[in-house]
Amino acid sequence: MGPTTGLMVVHLGVKIYGAPNILRLKEACEKFTTDENQLVYISPIGSHSEAIFMLLSTDLVAIKKFQRDILSNGFSLEFSYVSITEVSEYAQFMPDHLKNTRLYPKLPPVGFNSWCFYPMSKRRNKSYNWYLLDYEARDQLMRSHGKVGRKFAGKVVQLVTGSTGIDDFEWGVTLFAKTPSDLKEVVYEMRYDEASAKYAEFGEFIFGFVVNSYEDLIELNGWATIVS
Repeated sequence: MGPTTGLMVVHLGVKIYGAPNILRLKEACEKFTTDENQLVYISPIGSHSEAIFMLLSTDLVAIKKFQRDILSNGFSLEFSYVSITEVSEYAQFMPDHLKNTRLYPKLPPVGFNSWCFYPMSKRRNKSYNWYLLDYEARDQLMRSHGKVGRKFAGKVVQLVTGSTGIDDFEWGVTLFAKTPSDLKEVVYEMRYDEASAKYAEFGEFIFGFVVNSYEDLIELNGWATIVS
């Protein structure tokens, strides 16, 4: 059970509310991580959560079971976002191997350990309504937008996933970068682009860094001292 093309991408931010069983946490992570599924571990900075699990899979049942196993084990869900990998309508003419990279990414990218996530939508108001522009105008704006983003090739890896009808915004944007400064610069620079300046609405930004495993999350959060 899953999308016809691409992967489900689910961000789960959690905090401890009880006394989690660390062995059960390990079992949940190991059970989900298969050749078909990917699990990215994020240690967030700030108040959103203590840990973020980024799940990629074609199997909604496996995602649901992971969420159930985590939330029945002393963790509360502080935020979530659900989306699907996609190839934009403005990128349909790219080579197939590049389309597959967007639909079936391999994460996390090596060496890009700074991380942020934010949801976004296109504006629909009296002054600026993205959906009243004709395709040619939208295509030109997105080409210009992409040109700005390509200036950060080698510094930032972007994953844009679709969430229309699935979550509160229209897209989720996940950025992996070499440093936090790269994240700050790319988002700052992109906001001057017309597609963003006139037509973009942003949700909350969540920042953190990628860690290698659930053991790292256990150590960073001191969870190993809380075993039931």
